[in-house]
Amino acid sequence: MADWIWVRHDVVLALHDEQIAEHGGLSGIRDAALVESALARPLNLAAYGEPDAADLAAAYAFGLARNHPFADGNKRSAAVVALTFLFLNDIAFEITEAELVVMTLALAAGDLTEDEVARWFRDHIVEPG
Repeated sequence: MADWIWVRHDVVLALHDEQIAEHGGLSGIRDAALVESALARPLNLAAYGEPDAADLAAAYAFGLARNHPFADGNKRSAAVVALTFLFLNDIAFEITEAELVVMTLALAAGDLTEDEVARWFRDHIVEPG
């Protein structure tokens, strides 16, 4: 798929604010440059490679979870933004909340690489038909 629908910057900020409102934590951006860096990661991957949806979802998750651009809620935002990307691109997936939490915690702790997260998303994408 060449015409990806990207998660816009304002949507990422709104998703982050929603996570903070629902689950608590400090609101706000810790480092705006790190937000930009995280959001550029999947765009760069698409510009210089041939990624699939799982690769791009993983790039969003990795960038946000590992860059820690927000004052709080980085892991939650990483997970929600990655799933939002899949949803926007009509990619069906089957992921329980518990599975998502375990993967996101492992990613943030450095126990999973970006490629491993992409493989994880790939394993949870439901093929049409």
